Amino acid sequence: SFSFILIICYLHSFPDIHSSFSFFFFLSQSKSAVRLKEDMKKIASLPLNKQRDTTRPKVFGVSLLELQQQGLSKNGIPIVVRNIVEYLTQHGMAQEGLFRVNGSMKMVEQLRLQYERGEEVELVKDGDVYSAASLLKLFLRELPDGIISSALQPKFIQLYQDARNDIQKESNLKELLKELPEAHYCLLKYLCQFLIKVAEHHVENRMNLCNLATVFGPNCFQ
Repeated sequence: SFSFILIICYLHSFPDIHSSFSFFFFLSQSKSAVRLKEDMKKIASLPLNKQRDTTRPKVFGVSLLELQQQGLSKNGIPIVVRNIVEYLTQHGMAQEGLFRVNGSMKMVEQLRLQYERGEEVELVKDGDVYSAASLLKLFLRELPDGIISSALQPKFIQLYQDARNDIQKESNLKELLKELPEAHYCLLKYLCQFLIKVAEHHVENRMNLCNLATVFGPNCFQ
């Protein structure tokens, strides 16, 4: 629709954390996003071949606050997320279908198990671009309360149902983001900044902001 085109043009005019986040929210409701969400549920439900070492802190399915308390975050960013983002920044930016193409389920499961055991993971040796990208989506998908906490989700929904002008919406969005817990805001900002860099390589990887928003919207809003 025409309104949809206006939203895309508006968000591309403000390529910062607020606009990219807005885009993720808007497209999280799309049919493509729902299908991708179901694919990630299949990966998340994969059984681990070996029993997890319960003496070590879990990494997946753990709140961001708990990861901080257990020393598994650095400067507000979970270590597993930082590892994956740094690897993809170096090796995956030009990979066609980055984040849209799923990695090997077997490899994703193995990488997840290594992180859960507290092993040092070298993605260059132990993984590949598509599996690392799938692992990042899986981590976000398994956050107990999502990046956008459930308590705030109705406010975000109300914001996008509001008929006020774009400038007012932008201002309200900035204020609403301030209500996120610090750990959630730090991760959201880090993720958005990374995905904007991915979109800058859209000619090679075929992943513009629209495609990235379709993939990550369901992982931000659960």
